[in-house]
Amino acid sequence: MNAAPDSTARRWASSVIILRGRPLAVLVLVLLAVLIATTEPQPVERLRHAGFDAYQRLLPREREKAPVIIVEIDEKSLARHGQWPWPRTLLAQLIQRIGAGGPYAIGLDLIFPERDRLSPGQLAESLPGLDSGDVARLKALPSNDSVLARAIASAPVVLGVAAYDRSQLPASARLHSGFAPARQRGGDALAFVSGYDVALANLAELERAAAGHALLSADIESGKTRRVPLVSRVGDALAPSLSLELMRVAAGRPAFDVRVGPHGLDAVGVEDIIAPTQPDGRIWVHYSRHEPSRFVSAADVLSGAVGSAAFHEQLVIVGVTGLALTDYVTTPLDERIPGVEVHANVLENIFDGRVLRRPYWSAWAEALALLAAGALLVAAMPASRVVLWPVMLTVLFAAVLGGGFAAYRYGQLLLDATMPTFGVGAVFVVMMGTLFAEALMQRRSLRQRLQQERESKARLAGELDAARRIQMGILPRAEDAFPGETRFLFFAELEPAREVGGDLYDFFMLDPDRLFFLIGDVSGKGLPASMFMAVSKALCKSISAHHPASVSETLREASRDIGRENPEQFFVTLIAGILDARTGGLRLSNAGHDAPYLIHRNGKVERLESDGGPPLCTVEDFPYGETTYTLAPGDTLCMVTDGITEAMNERAELYGTARLNELIERFVREAGEIAPQRLVAAIRQDVTRFCNGAEPADDLTILAVRWTG
Repeated sequence: MNAAPDSTARRWASSVIILRGRPLAVLVLVLLAVLIATTEPQPVERLRHAGFDAYQRLLPREREKAPVIIVEIDEKSLARHGQWPWPRTLLAQLIQRIGAGGPYAIGLDLIFPERDRLSPGQLAESLPGLDSGDVARLKALPSNDSVLARAIASAPVVLGVAAYDRSQLPASARLHSGFAPARQRGGDALAFVSGYDVALANLAELERAAAGHALLSADIESGKTRRVPLVSRVGDALAPSLSLELMRVAAGRPAFDVRVGPHGLDAVGVEDIIAPTQPDGRIWVHYSRHEPSRFVSAADVLSGAVGSAAFHEQLVIVGVTGLALTDYVTTPLDERIPGVEVHANVLENIFDGRVLRRPYWSAWAEALALLAAGALLVAAMPASRVVLWPVMLTVLFAAVLGGGFAAYRYGQLLLDATMPTFGVGAVFVVMMGTLFAEALMQRRSLRQRLQQERESKARLAGELDAARRIQMGILPRAEDAFPGETRFLFFAELEPAREVGGDLYDFFMLDPDRLFFLIGDVSGKGLPASMFMAVSKALCKSISAHHPASVSETLREASRDIGRENPEQFFVTLIAGILDARTGGLRLSNAGHDAPYLIHRNGKVERLESDGGPPLCTVEDFPYGETTYTLAPGDTLCMVTDGITEAMNERAELYGTARLNELIERFVREAGEIAPQRLVAAIRQDVTRFCNGAEPADDLTILAVRWTG
């Protein structure tokens, strides 16, 4: 049942691999680019944040201007003036000392939604045992909240408020609604900013005394404070952050400015001091290292150790930094700093013009970078050597990461290099996997082909071996052909250059006294020549039986019959002869073959240039001639094919006719009486020694007959 799906899957996988992994890599590349450009799932967001954090750790912001002083209620202050919360009269004293120096504005990173329980009237009601006179005198004293309100009214103080969802506050909670107005340009910012339902109000007399009111809020993303809103929504109104409200109060303006573009908020500020924002009104905080010089202990201000002049024309933020009283936030620099220091970093970003920006087109730029780098890998990897792949990947990683860091360093732009780098790595892995799979597939295919070729070669070798046995089997054996014959001695040997060859010889008795013999060479090599040789031999033998007295007529008819079915246009050089064993009479006809050697019993060697004609199958119905000789007792006839004279050694030198002549004459001198078998063996051994292992180029055939009389 699963055969078809499995087959389809295999075909699909094979097609992917055959195309060198490009379709799968392009699919992965496009999917990752779309993911980067259009979505921001939590894993992607975390990876981006990790990259942005790395930028800041590598190159933190250097402080240029220092318009912010943090007056901290630290451990020293708590040890000197008691645990928190302090009486608000002490806070009033602190504000008055700061205000005496003429700061631009004072921001309180504190909230006062309830009355001070240490006020005289509150104490009168909570302390048992007081007489009515003491209670009346205590209640007649001004409350701590009134004292703080007067101090707030005497200086440009911004009071903080906390925002909540409506479900988090009881119905009786007093809500704040007195934020400074926003001058919006270009659209309605409420459509883009996030926010809250309501804000919890401070005591009414404190709120009336304050010069401004700011929302105290910060976003924690993956455990770190990276972005803070400059402006948020509270109900149906825009609420400024502490940093923005301090700027407005310091500038003495009745409203803050919001610029809205087609994609959301573009910038927020006061008059000409403008900070670019994200579309939702937040900014990426460009942190500097924790700087103790920003901080002044409240204890030193109250004691006069730090004079009021230190706050002249400064933005001052008052906050609690005692470890037991506040939570510290973690920044991208992996530092834990008091939350109040985040506001100082925001103000310095704005005044130094070092606000980090991530434009709306950033994700598309990152996707484009991934597409460009990935396309380069897809195009280059299949055409490159494997050793260059890591170099290519390293260069692309360096280009993407370096481009992101350069944008941060020189343009304060946050362009994510981590996701394009991850995408390039994914494309690299896909390409590498498919290319290796292709290599394995090709190797497996080569092994299969090699095995098939081995099997085919083995079958062919077996068939050729069988053909060799058949070919050699149809050749007569001189040692077995003439048992008891003493009138002549006969020997022949054929050695194919390949498994089978095109040389031929034959001999048989036409009658009790006449021996027919032939030796020939078919043009061509290998199996086709061997088949033509077998046909030629069989026809010659058959035709000689019809013309026992004429060698020439045998050749003429053989040429006609063999050439009748000859699509490969083969031809045959051949010598045929009839030896009369009673008289030594010899009839020879030569069809284009090398002349035979006649070795007389007295040692003389001569070549018999007999009548004949061209090779068989070259001229139709050619009238071949024949020559008659008479052998003396002891004369030997030796015939060879051109595989002897044309044999070559490793230096491509030919054995040659002269060397054969010299060998036969030397053999005659040394041997005395000529034995055909010894003559054939001597020729064969000398040729083998000359070739010295070189591959034979042609078949070697030798035939020798001696008439003994």
